[in-house]
Amino acid sequence: MALLLTGRWDAAERDAWLAHLQQALPGEQWLLDAPRDVAEAAAVEVAIVANPAHGVLQGLPNLRLIQSLWAGVDKLLTDPTLPAGVPLARMVDPAMNEAMVQTALWALLGLHRGFLEVQAQQQQALWRQPEQLRAHEWQVLVLGLGELGGRVARTLSSLGYAVSGWSTTMRPAQQDGVTCLQGEAALAQALAAADTVINLLPLTESTHGFFNAARFAQMKRGASLVNLARGAHVLEADLLAALDARQLSHAVLDVFTVEPLPAEHAFWRHAHITVLPHTAAQTDPRSAAAVVAANLQALRSSQPLAHRVERQRGY
Repeated sequence: MALLLTGRWDAAERDAWLAHLQQALPGEQWLLDAPRDVAEAAAVEVAIVANPAHGVLQGLPNLRLIQSLWAGVDKLLTDPTLPAGVPLARMVDPAMNEAMVQTALWALLGLHRGFLEVQAQQQQALWRQPEQLRAHEWQVLVLGLGELGGRVARTLSSLGYAVSGWSTTMRPAQQDGVTCLQGEAALAQALAAADTVINLLPLTESTHGFFNAARFAQMKRGASLVNLARGAHVLEADLLAALDARQLSHAVLDVFTVEPLPAEHAFWRHAHITVLPHTAAQTDPRSAAAVVAANLQALRSSQPLAHRVERQRGY
């Protein structure tokens, strides 16, 4: 049996991933990209993928697992030819989780302590000290309490911030200092109270365009948005309007509808937007390869797979 490694990447990135995977999975037979004939297709037991082109996973009669190398599987699930009966697992990379916490904390400190504003003042040689509020005086709302959102919320709470978390999954009212919320009514109240909203929701049919004019109107006037999830969560024109009307004070954006962000895009030059080049948290091949190896071992020993995707939910 063979392992298929395929994705939308250049040869250098693929080869770097292959080296780490081979180290974590010695002695395996590897195929790169689509099988060339029926015999190769029949040999594939596991497909390890990075948003492959549609149709690549068709015609693999012995495929037992599709293991994504990325945390989000929304693009993968848009492939109408994705084999329906094959388990799909997403990547939960410990190193990526840590990086996401670091980025969320950096963004929150920049907004809460006024450091992003001070950075802009430097261009004008302007000496003006922002107000110094205590952490517990700054209300934070984390949207999405999965692997990434839950870790971010708990860390910010441990640092003294007043943190609420909202998700579509029912949870205890309190978890590690985080107030857990569900439902539209609770969301509206939390948005009206939050000084900073950090988005780590999965992208699904129900969360596409989640941040629109109506949602921005629910937010506390002068609040800030940190989007570390997916560009499609935000209607860009509505965000610009909310910023220009000062309904929102600032947005830190790591993800965009079109990436790379076009040079002519208004976000680049907006005084109240901080643009990150989708670098908040990247999958680390060193630790991710160990996650793949563990799931392959679980598959072959008939143990439960880690981070199996519920396709109807989209994550």
